Amino acid sequence: MAPRKYLKYALNIIKEHPQVFEALAEYDRTGKLPKTIYRERLNITIDNTLLRKFKQYARERGLNMSRVIEKHIKEEMGLK
Repeated sequence: MAPRKYLKYALNIIKEHPQVFEALAEYDRTGKLPKTIYRERLNITIDNTLLRKFKQYARERGLNMSRVIEKHIKEEMGLK
């Protein structure tokens, strides 16, 4: 990769994941590395039968229900 491409690649990474670089800056200042991903609890209502089936589906496959839901939300929004 040419030096110019490295710069473009690095700038894209910084643009996509600014929280990681903010955490590294915080580490430089304090010597402590903060969390970069925070999660929030969500209270929603869905069909009881669907929820029961989803719980069973996730349990049988060893899936984390929250991560599956996050994945589908990102897909719906056209995010990675």
